[in-house]
Amino acid sequence: MLLKDFIPAPEVREFVQLYRIVHLHFEKGMTIPPKAYPPRPEHCLAFYPYDTETVRYSSSGKMIQHLPVVLYGQFTEVTQRMIGNNFLVFQVIFYPGAIYRLTGLTAAELNNQYIDAEAVFSSELRLVNEQLYHAADYAGMLQVANQFVCRLIRHQKKPRLLTDNVWQLLLSGQSRYNLDQLAREACLSTKQLERRFKERTGVNPKLYERIIRFDRAFRLKNSNPAYDWLRVAIECGYHDYQHLVKDYKDFTGLSPVAFHEIENNAPERKFGLNEGYYTP
Repeated sequence: MLLKDFIPAPEVREFVQLYRIVHLHFEKGMTIPPKAYPPRPEHCLAFYPYDTETVRYSSSGKMIQHLPVVLYGQFTEVTQRMIGNNFLVFQVIFYPGAIYRLTGLTAAELNNQYIDAEAVFSSELRLVNEQLYHAADYAGMLQVANQFVCRLIRHQKKPRLLTDNVWQLLLSGQSRYNLDQLAREACLSTKQLERRFKERTGVNPKLYERIIRFDRAFRLKNSNPAYDWLRVAIECGYHDYQHLVKDYKDFTGLSPVAFHEIENNAPERKFGLNEGYYTP
């Protein structure tokens, strides 16, 4: 069983933040709990070479299932993910703006969307999914994905702009930036920055920074369950515990304690795995 992030090959690192493989195998007849999938600063192309997953939106109850390759953009709400007995997902986690550069599709069109990736990319995705299915090992899967992303890059639709430096600053988490500072980094006015940033990431800089901070807290708690919530809050840049609570309630509808009670019953927990703290 595996839940692991892999650094992509140098030739695709401008576009791909990481590859993530989740491989879980349950005995037939076992009851598999759903996965509460919280918002995270990710645009993702997900391949399901074995069993697919069923996604249910917590806000509306809408269900989506039986998609072998999925593209999803920036989520701001929790979805419930239900998986089969032989589950493997190979995720290409793109940097913000990469999908826009590769396809010309504005990121806002993908917000909270979990769609058939063939509607955006070519039917070549089926072949890539088959190659992942037949790969001898995880290393072979990584090679398949790198080759595919290299082909996408050769046909990119939009150039890199200074705006793309902004999400790098926010993802680094090394300092707090106000909107004026970010606009100067991109050589834009604040209004121009917000428009271009939303075009490439799907949300405005302030909301994106909140999602980054929330995701860090979620992963830090998973990696260090003995940490109390005040320590998690301070280490992830919150003013205090109540500041952290507000983000959890806004993004999950629950308090940190209540949400992590659900997280502790996620499918990967059955194998002693968790979504830990990752630093790009």
